[in-house]
Amino acid sequence: MSWLRTLAAGAAAPIYPSIGAGMLAEVEQLFASAPGLRRAASPRDAALLLVAGDIPAEARPALDRLHDQLPHPRRTLAWKAGEPSTQISARLNEAWRDLAHGAPSEPDRLPDEPPNPWRGIGPHGQGGKGMMGGTPRGRPMAMTGADIRDGLELDRYTARVGPFAPMLPPGLTLELTLQGDVIVEAHVLSLPFPQPEEADLPALCAARMLRLLGLEGAADRMTRGHAPRAAWIRGAVPAGLGAWPGAGDARDRLDAWLSGRQEGGAPRDPARALPGLEWHEATLLLASFAPGTLRRALAEAQDLQEIPA
Repeated sequence: MSWLRTLAAGAAAPIYPSIGAGMLAEVEQLFASAPGLRRAASPRDAALLLVAGDIPAEARPALDRLHDQLPHPRRTLAWKAGEPSTQISARLNEAWRDLAHGAPSEPDRLPDEPPNPWRGIGPHGQGGKGMMGGTPRGRPMAMTGADIRDGLELDRYTARVGPFAPMLPPGLTLELTLQGDVIVEAHVLSLPFPQPEEADLPALCAARMLRLLGLEGAADRMTRGHAPRAAWIRGAVPAGLGAWPGAGDARDRLDAWLSGRQEGGAPRDPARALPGLEWHEATLLLASFAPGTLRRALAEAQDLQEIPA
C-alpha cells in the first residue's frame, strides 16, 4: 500500500481552520497563496485542524466538538500570531505527509454520548414522551408552526451554528429556528472574535462574499490583491438584500468593495433582519458588513434575547 500513501501525500493537504481573535486575514491569505493547502468546507472533509490564534475559554467546548468531527487519521496544529505563514505552511504540509504515511491519529476529546439521555426512557424505551414530546434517540422532534410568509403549518427545528462555521464570522454563534431553510427566529449567543483593521480591507471583504457565492477562484484573486475577471459578479447578490438607509443593500456594499472603497456603517442591529431570510441569504447579509462593523453593531444589541419574526 506504500504507493497509495505516496499518492495521498502528494495531494493538497485538507485543512479545516478554527480561527480565533486577530487571525482572520492571516488565514485567508494563507489559503489564497500557500501551495499544497486546501481549505476544507467541512470538518468531515479534513485531516488537519488548524487552530489559528487564541481561542477563548468559552469557545473551547465547541473546538473539542469540532475536533472530534474530523475523521481518522487527524492531527491538530496551532498557529500563533507572529509565526510566518511560510513556516505554518511547511508544518501543515509535513503533518499531512506524516498522516499519509501512517502516523498515529489523535483520539477523541469528548465521550461518545448522545446529546440527551434516551435509552430506557419513555413507554417504548426510545426517549419519547406522548405523541410528540421527549427526545427520541436523543434529539427533540420538530414541532409545527405557522410559516412566517404564508401561514402554512410547517415543522420548525432549532439548531446552533458557530463559532467556527465557515460561512459565519469567526466567533459568531447563532441559535436559529428554521422552517426548511427559512429563518423564523434567531438568537445571537456570542459575538464575532475581534479582528485587526486589516480584516476590514475592501478586497478581503469582497472575497468573503464571493466565496459564499461559490466563486472560489475570484475570491482567491481578490485576496491576493487582483480584481476579479467577470464584471457581472455583483449581480449574483439578490437586489434589495440587507437594504438600509445610508448603507445601500448587500449588492451595493459588494460593488463598493470590488471598487476598492470602504462600505458605510451598519444598522444598530443587523441580526434583526435575519428572520424571513433563507439561510444562504442570511450568510450573505452578514458577510456584507466588514468584520469590525458587524461586531460593533451586534455588540450594541448584546442584551438582545430574541429576534421575533
